Amino acid sequence: MQWKRLFAVLAFVVALAAAGAQIRKIDPTLLGKATAGDARSQYLVAQAYLQGKGVEQDATQAAAWLQKAADQGNAQAQYELAVLFHTGQGVAQSDPQAAALYLKAANQGLAVAQLHLGALYDHGEGVAQNYAQAAEWYRKAALQENAEAQYNLGTLYERGLGVPQDYTQALDLYRRAAMKGNASAQFNLALLYDNGEGVDRSYTEAAKWYNKAADQGVPRAQYNLGSMFVSGQGVPRDLAEAYYWLALAASTWSGARQQEATSARDKVGARLTAAELFSAQQRAAKWLAAHQK
Repeated sequence: MQWKRLFAVLAFVVALAAAGAQIRKIDPTLLGKATAGDARSQYLVAQAYLQGKGVEQDATQAAAWLQKAADQGNAQAQYELAVLFHTGQGVAQSDPQAAALYLKAANQGLAVAQLHLGALYDHGEGVAQNYAQAAEWYRKAALQENAEAQYNLGTLYERGLGVPQDYTQALDLYRRAAMKGNASAQFNLALLYDNGEGVDRSYTEAAKWYNKAADQGVPRAQYNLGSMFVSGQGVPRDLAEAYYWLALAASTWSGARQQEATSARDKVGARLTAAELFSAQQRAAKWLAAHQK
């Protein structure tokens, strides 16, 4: 009986190995087209290596196939190869190489490449820092409704970097990105309403956008919203709700700001009943469990 069991186990292992051997293959037709020089097929083979679909995951092989497709002008391949150069996956890390490839894809109208090229100019990575160039590339991507580009361009207008300082422009760009769910834009939009910059001050609107950003885990939004519930600005005064948001900020922030949030949370907690405190703590624990790995 033991030998029968062993034979059955071995047969199962052999079957799995055979199945694995079948799985670990790229479609021969696709590979043939890629080898023959078809750029789209080369890009798809690269994707197989990047994602480990049909082959062992291999960033070096992916980069080699992306290079073949990029050399033929495939914009998506140029962009993804640029990402590999920027992060140093499968190739030697090189921001100048990344910038050159982003530029090729950006000139073909690929919004995400325009965004990343703008970011390189924004931070001076691989190119000389140039806020005007950053703004130009962000604008191209923003016009294609790329939310991150809209947010980034908004920050340049708010600070007057590469463009004239213009809170109204910043507000519009933040709003467009915020409506798409960009948490950073939601927070910055809330700040403009909170401070009355580029728009009439509105604590109600500030609280609304802080809430959206806070629920996505932005600590400053959580802290600011909690503070509004303490003071009753823009929202009804509610100490239990204030404790909830301040508790989240204390858990998601770090350093001195975490201490500040913890102190504010504890001051509010001291004013709650035991039942209110327990309920707020349970809510915060539930949110953290759902949002933190």
